[in-house]
Amino acid sequence: MDVFSELLVLLILARLFGEAAERLGQPASVGEIVAGVVLAVAVVRLGDTFPFLGGLADSEVLAAVAHVGIFALVLLAGIEMEPREIADHTAGSFAVAAGGMLVPLIGGIGLGWLFLPDSDLKQAQALMTGVALSISAIPATVNVFTEFGLLHTRVGQTVIAAAVFDDVLGILLLAIVLALIETGHIPDMAALALLLLKVVAFFAVTILLGKHVYPHVSRGLKTMQATALEFSALAVVAVAFGWLAQWLGMHWILGAFMAGLYFERERVGVRAYQEMRLIFNTATRGFLGPLFFLFIGIHVDLAALTAVPLFLALLVAVAFFGKLAGAGIPALWLGFGRREATVVGIGMSARGSVELVVLGIALEAGLFPLPGTDGSIAGHLYSALILTGVITTMLSPVLLRKILPNYGDSNYEDSN
Repeated sequence: MDVFSELLVLLILARLFGEAAERLGQPASVGEIVAGVVLAVAVVRLGDTFPFLGGLADSEVLAAVAHVGIFALVLLAGIEMEPREIADHTAGSFAVAAGGMLVPLIGGIGLGWLFLPDSDLKQAQALMTGVALSISAIPATVNVFTEFGLLHTRVGQTVIAAAVFDDVLGILLLAIVLALIETGHIPDMAALALLLLKVVAFFAVTILLGKHVYPHVSRGLKTMQATALEFSALAVVAVAFGWLAQWLGMHWILGAFMAGLYFERERVGVRAYQEMRLIFNTATRGFLGPLFFLFIGIHVDLAALTAVPLFLALLVAVAFFGKLAGAGIPALWLGFGRREATVVGIGMSARGSVELVVLGIALEAGLFPLPGTDGSIAGHLYSALILTGVITTMLSPVLLRKILPNYGDSNYEDSN
């Protein structure tokens, strides 16, 4: 089957499951992830009979489209927010991010240390378990809060800003894990200081360019009234910021988010802003987003469900309740009501793409046995962590739907 036929079948399947989820009162992303899980089962059972299915999980085309979907989701999140929204909630968001990361991090390390067999990699595997459980993914979180009409509320702004902090902290922790794999010990203070300096440099450069350079470019494009040039300029800035983030040792999604963040009405004009927002929203919700969430589901290895059920259940519990308590309690201290604090905790529990990327990097570094080559808990750790990410990403919108029965109501406001 050729590339376009593959994408056609996958897109139709994702949209059908997404539509079914919406008819059942759930966000489309839940159905799209389920579509991927169904395909993952079909690959195991029917892959030999239908070669098309056998190559889906390793499809470079699907992976590329999914990565573009991540790019579009994050860029759209930046476009729909404003720098002042992030700045107004920086202090509170950092408290939410720190609590939401620290509790599952400690719980995950503890689980890894208790359950994983002794080996030279046990320390790094336990730390990686904690890192995977502590991550909150911007794309998944943005999708949830956009679908629930909460992106521009105080809750949404706090959670999205906290997710940005979590991603930065997660990348720093990943660097520590990789150093532990390579050298056998945690990096010294000098190496950690260098990592922190790179993070500061990235935000300093992107904020400087976003505030003082991009406005001059956008004014020129506004004069030319060329939508194609405006689109290209935004894409170029997003790719450049992504390259800068990756060059400094962070994930490129932070660059895409920062590029969208400074694409403001005041800088580019109302017409350009509305056109770009419409273009990215349509492409993301109608094509790239469904394939991205299907891509998450298709990487699920269900063998961990029967091989290590207790360990998997504990991972999910620590991942979810660690975020709920770790992020929700600081939200209460910040003055949120109980319902809003619960929404913050649940919103922070979505993981998705960032966890997949982090686990993929760790797998390539040799931290996990290859799936199916080791019958111990360590042999199922990679699959169990992916399942944990998928389950928590699916739980988040489902539970928010229960807590916020009037989600999507434009009149909804935080009680504070």
